[in-house]
Amino acid sequence: MRAQLQVLSQADQAQVHERTLSLLMKTGVRVETARGRRILGLAGAMVDENRRVVRFPRALVEESLSSAPRVFSLGGRRPELNLPMNAGNCFLLADGGAFWVYDAEAGERRPAERADRIKSTRLIDALDEISLYWWMVREDFASNNMGDFVAYWRDVFTHTSKHVQDSTNNPAQSRWLSEILQVVFGAQDIVQQLHPLSFLLSPPSPLTIDETFTDAYLEITGWNIPVAMMPMPLMGTTSPGNLISTIVLGNCEVLAMLCLVQAAAPGTPVIYAPALSVADPRSGRFGSGAIEQALLGAAVTEMARYYRLPAEASTGGTDHHIPGIQASYERALNWMLPTLSWPDILVGPGLLSGSTVLSYEQLLIDIEIFQRCRRIYQGIDCDEGKWLDEVIAKVGPGGNYLAQRSTRDAVRSAEWYTPRLGVHEGFDHWDAAGRPDLLVEIRQKIDQVLAHHQPLPLDENQMRELAHIEQKARLQETT
Repeated sequence: MRAQLQVLSQADQAQVHERTLSLLMKTGVRVETARGRRILGLAGAMVDENRRVVRFPRALVEESLSSAPRVFSLGGRRPELNLPMNAGNCFLLADGGAFWVYDAEAGERRPAERADRIKSTRLIDALDEISLYWWMVREDFASNNMGDFVAYWRDVFTHTSKHVQDSTNNPAQSRWLSEILQVVFGAQDIVQQLHPLSFLLSPPSPLTIDETFTDAYLEITGWNIPVAMMPMPLMGTTSPGNLISTIVLGNCEVLAMLCLVQAAAPGTPVIYAPALSVADPRSGRFGSGAIEQALLGAAVTEMARYYRLPAEASTGGTDHHIPGIQASYERALNWMLPTLSWPDILVGPGLLSGSTVLSYEQLLIDIEIFQRCRRIYQGIDCDEGKWLDEVIAKVGPGGNYLAQRSTRDAVRSAEWYTPRLGVHEGFDHWDAAGRPDLLVEIRQKIDQVLAHHQPLPLDENQMRELAHIEQKARLQETT
């Protein structure tokens, strides 16, 4: 039987929904994009152009929920990496957006560089436990430089063939991205069917849909690109000061964005993905390691299931700046509850210090934590054949089960999780081996993985076309 968890009762979930409908109708959402207001107005929303506030009738919200597909897959360049949503799986997505990298050997934090972005991309591609790509570092380049933008996407598709979750910063970038997607995947209709990219939309809290990033998405609505709707209300600052009201606020923001997405292109696949979080009451900073993150991550999954939408839970962060005791206990505790809720996508491995510092060592530690959480979710198998009454009777009082075939079979099955990292021998064995350090062991493993992994290459024509697009983009910048 699967291990079970519930942080919101069915009555609680229904009340979140009803309060959301009331707030969306009475209070509404500020919609900064004129294009978005026009689309919503045509769909039946009540638009106050002077205040830029849009109110959402119940019928519009319910119609939008009905038009969103419940079952679809996220694809990539390798067919075997197809990720079905709402099919009982939980896929791991690396955390993204760090500005620094922790160098464990030097014991220093340094600015992220392009080499770190490429290394982390190759590492994500090589690690089977991570199913989706999200850029882990944002090295310092001009985000509005279109040549650099094209070069970034060329790097992505050169070094990983997994599904990519990302976004663009403005409509111009979206137009360049559509050219890149056609080169890499062949044609628009292939992209529409394969879903190799999901677009991350993060409307600012509270109750706002921004102009720039939303218009960037609306520029490519005809591509049937799945949308991960990820508002990030921070309890105590950009959301009220308790958990249930933060859940309601995040739900309002997701459903408002869902209405816009479905009004712009009915039937667009969507992922319920609010990143609900907590402010440190002492400083007001993002409390990445707060234990309440675990409760919020589980609640996100439960509300997604209430709507029968695919769930993406963001949790498992840490406030500490280096790998170690605090980072490990915060990660483990904050991932336990969301994993037991079993979202389709779990966001989190690899970043420290409130998701601002990349640690390659922490990435592998987090994979180990996730694997252990996954084992707990699998629970206790009580199927026929697992009870072993006859084996207990055969061995009898004072016996030993080590030589029993059933023990061997259990060790080789999912019954028994075998750790891949750390010390699991006696003290004498560890002492004789020179008391090896875990971070050193992990660095050696990373070097070995990268030395033997070759990403699926793009062909010469694709590379030539991408270089041509980059050249066009750079020429456009100079004219």
